[in-house]
Amino acid sequence: MSEIAAPDGHDQDLAYVRVADDIAARIASGELAAGTRLRAERELAEHYGVAYGTIRRAMQVLRERGLITTIHGRGTFVASPGRK
Repeated sequence: MSEIAAPDGHDQDLAYVRVADDIAARIASGELAAGTRLRAERELAEHYGVAYGTIRRAMQVLRERGLITTIHGRGTFVASPGRK
């Protein structure tokens, strides 16, 4: 093992992936229905205990998956099923 590799680091998901997966699971379970407005990114960062940049990256992943949509000046919303 390299001396600069973190122990068990390969088993750890990146923080933004964990956040994106948690929000995706909440959408899939119906906890977050289509059209639901998500909290502001700074509030989400505080909720998850991660940096603002981590939330921004997680939101990008969710947008790429077609699970959320962001409307400038209005917020971020859970997308309707089948909508990208």
